Amino acid sequence: MFENKERTDLAELGEFGLIKHLTEHFKIQHEGSIKGIGDDAAVLSFGDKQTLISTDLLLEGVHFDLAYVPLMHLGYKAVQVNLSDIYAMNGVATQITFSIGLSSKFPLEAVEEIYKGVELACNKFNIDLIGGDTSSSKQGLVISVTSIGYADRQDICYRNGAGEGDLLCVSGDLGGAYVGLQILEREKQIFLENPNIQPDLEGKDYIIERQLKPEGRRDIVDLLSQMKIKPTAMIDVSDGLASEIFHLATQSGVGCTIYEDKLPIDPMTYETARELGLDPTVCALNGGEDYELLFTIKQSDYERLKHDVDITVIGHMTDKNSGCKMISKSNVVHELKAQGWNAFKL
Repeated sequence: MFENKERTDLAELGEFGLIKHLTEHFKIQHEGSIKGIGDDAAVLSFGDKQTLISTDLLLEGVHFDLAYVPLMHLGYKAVQVNLSDIYAMNGVATQITFSIGLSSKFPLEAVEEIYKGVELACNKFNIDLIGGDTSSSKQGLVISVTSIGYADRQDICYRNGAGEGDLLCVSGDLGGAYVGLQILEREKQIFLENPNIQPDLEGKDYIIERQLKPEGRRDIVDLLSQMKIKPTAMIDVSDGLASEIFHLATQSGVGCTIYEDKLPIDPMTYETARELGLDPTVCALNGGEDYELLFTIKQSDYERLKHDVDITVIGHMTDKNSGCKMISKSNVVHELKAQGWNAFKL
């Protein structure tokens, strides 16, 4: 929780005073943002582009734990996980609305920290904050983000375009966010048992950052455009690789075969998973929150991206009746199971 000797009660500002205070430093960066904050609705213009819109809701105690999530990181992550959905459509995100529900335990200084993270994300990803809402909350901190973007009609990628023989690719590496979360949870329990013991996070910077400050893969969208490759289907890895593979396969009416030895797992993720008694492959398949892009391409496009170190071909799409399978390192065939995040299984 936010601790500061200076504490400004939100009631001193009121709703409109709070909005003005938090957003007056945000700059408009896109010509398409005709009118942002300050009227009854934002006004956008994309010309002949197709508009993309996505919304995410984050709830304290469900999606984040303030015992170890810094407020600035929370604001940053809340924005980027929503932008990731636009990138998963092969689009460019340009605007967001940011709404927040706050209990009386949050002073102004705490809310400012959240908005500092929002501003960092907006600046990094070239995003305009164009509106939102604020409200009191009796259920802890609530954040809702809506992202808006665009793409040319012919460039938009859906989940249902994969065909038999298409190659299945993923950006970056997998499992790091989940293993980072396990480290944070472990240190939280140790602290609760003995508040005098300091958290031991030494050498775990990468996987902790993967959990607290993940990055949307706008760069992959740009890279594929430069390579003149349009994925046949695409999705972001938020609920776990296996779950996302099932989404692509089911909606495209195909099966899938992936190879365990092709899964991109960072050495720190692998070693830490082992330290915690976890199977690194299971972490990669079912951990979630990696926010990498999972996509399929035609085999004829393979030559263009085969040398890119940030994209890995992990398998291929098959006949629908073959189902979704993984070939293990020992060449054993396993039925793929989706055991990732379930929003209603709490």
